Amino acid sequence: MNSRVYQLFPANQIISYLLKGCVIVLCFPALSGWICANPEISTSDDQTTMIVNEAPEQQIVSIGKNVLVKRHAKEVIAIGGDVIVEGEIQGDVATIGGHVIQKEGGYVGGDVIVIGGTYRSESQLPLREEGKQTIVFGFLEDELRSLGQNPSQIFAPSFSIAFLAQRAFVALLWFVISMVITTLAPGAVSRAVARIQLSALKVCALGAASFLLVMGLTVGGVAILPGYLAATLFFMGLLILILGYVFGRVSIQLWLGKLLQRRFLSETSRSETLATLLGVLAWTLILSLPYVWLLVLFTTFAFGIGLILTGRVSGRWQTP
Repeated sequence: MNSRVYQLFPANQIISYLLKGCVIVLCFPALSGWICANPEISTSDDQTTMIVNEAPEQQIVSIGKNVLVKRHAKEVIAIGGDVIVEGEIQGDVATIGGHVIQKEGGYVGGDVIVIGGTYRSESQLPLREEGKQTIVFGFLEDELRSLGQNPSQIFAPSFSIAFLAQRAFVALLWFVISMVITTLAPGAVSRAVARIQLSALKVCALGAASFLLVMGLTVGGVAILPGYLAATLFFMGLLILILGYVFGRVSIQLWLGKLLQRRFLSETSRSETLATLLGVLAWTLILSLPYVWLLVLFTTFAFGIGLILTGRVSGRWQTP
């Protein structure tokens, strides 16, 4: 029986691997030092492959390098590189932006998850633990591999024709979204813009605290709760963040557009549609700035959640 079967994978495990990937990116310098200090783990002469000999009690992590398991490893997670299994991996194997290649005689005792790559076995009957799952999301392979090999590019995107075209499409999309939301709920958006003008710091502070609380509860729940509860909590937190981001961005864009109109246009030239367009273009431009965009993204979430939480609060939020 061929083990290359794509099945539904528990949501909490997918989330767990993504969270581990984020932690690995943030802690990579310390991990690199630990790897170099381990005599059973070495690097190839061309510095592109991590070679694992005896590491039966260690979880192997790698960013931007392939991982070759020659003998034993506990688990392997690779970002931006392939995992090549010649020996034995007791637990799970995961890669983001890479491939999992199981050689003849290689053994995988846990699940296999591949995001942005493929799973290949050189044997018709690969050595896998019965009942374990395999899933492959084969999308954005080159982009994920490039990001894994150079994580810093997420903070400083390269400006190119493709990047500018993408920004133009995003601006058009957000203009349409903003027009739809302001048409369906003009009162809610207008009140949100008024709260930004009068109580920006209070709204942002409340939203930032709530954002961090939601993230903490979501990550903690995924880590300690049973699978179905973790998945439920994750999707609830995700829904809150999506609603907050959309409502916050629409409100900020309209507020910014009105501010630009008052500064640069005469009163006869002003309109709600033009304010929305100016705000969308300005906010999209700000979100395209290297390094700055991360703070702007957090600010958007903070304002959005803060505006939702203060939507029905009494007039004390309407004082400067």
